[in-house]
Amino acid sequence: MGRVVAVNISEKKGMRKKNIERAVLRENHGIEGDAHAGDWHRQVSILALESIQKMRDLGLKVNPGDFAENITTEGIDLPSLPVGTKVRIGEALTEVTQIGKICHTRCAIYYQAGDCIMPKEGIFVKVLKGGEVKVGDLVEVINHD
Repeated sequence: MGRVVAVNISEKKGMRKKNIERAVLRENHGIEGDAHAGDWHRQVSILALESIQKMRDLGLKVNPGDFAENITTEGIDLPSLPVGTKVRIGEALTEVTQIGKICHTRCAIYYQAGDCIMPKEGIFVKVLKGGEVKVGDLVEVINHD
């Protein structure tokens, strides 16, 4: 079991996201009001606070949302979850669709630290059942397919 540390959105792609404390995840869409939501396999991005801490340990002043992740969690080893794993986040049920991503351009974080964690440690999910997600909610791995 883990917990939600931040719920982040942005109006445009390619920018840091702002913690809005709570949001609605819509089935087969993603987070209402977020630029990355839509009918595709990367509806919601998730990154662990433990991963952000690795960048802090390199001397960067970074916070949840700075890596453009929608949900920041604590207490679950996200990159170890296989594609197909069901994860309950607050009221919503999601399914892992991708681990990491390819960054086609280098972001400001990469230039500051010489590395970035989202491509290796971030995960993406699609929303199977919608519902509200808020800071403090439980994150529960339902199964490993």
